[in-house]
Amino acid sequence: MEKALFAGGCFWCMVQPFDTLAGIQSVVSGYAGGHIENPTYEQVRNQESGHIEVVQITFDPDIISFEELVRIYWEVTDPTDAMGQFMDRGSSYRPVIYYYSNQQKETAEHSKRNLEESGKYEAPIVVTIEEAPIFYKAEVEHQDFYKKNPERYQKEHEERTSWVENNQ
Repeated sequence: MEKALFAGGCFWCMVQPFDTLAGIQSVVSGYAGGHIENPTYEQVRNQESGHIEVVQITFDPDIISFEELVRIYWEVTDPTDAMGQFMDRGSSYRPVIYYYSNQQKETAEHSKRNLEESGKYEAPIVVTIEEAPIFYKAEVEHQDFYKKNPERYQKEHEERTSWVENNQ
């Protein structure tokens, strides 16, 4: 098994697109990149800890590749927005592809170059590619949010979709 670590706005919305794929063992909501140990949701949300909301994906590379996970990442984020994602604003929601190995780094950089060269976006691609920092698992109520709170998740998803449609 390998791990992938992605930041792309609210972690509630980042779990489901990956969780439903073959080869995914787990998708865990959490925090990365801050300056205090074991941050709380409130500290991260209020941008007090320097952390970013992330999802850590454990996957079987024989079934799904890191390259495929990065491709999906580009589909579920706005790679042109450096200070948040959709209606989630602030540095704790900035987009980052973290890497655990040189191979993951090269794959992410290559994928980003391809996206930049594709002309799909007029604005620059601002997603950073950084070495994976310490990962802190979020509180239990934030795990599998889309399964535990389907109505609230659906509302969040609809708001995010509406925001995208109105701001493109």
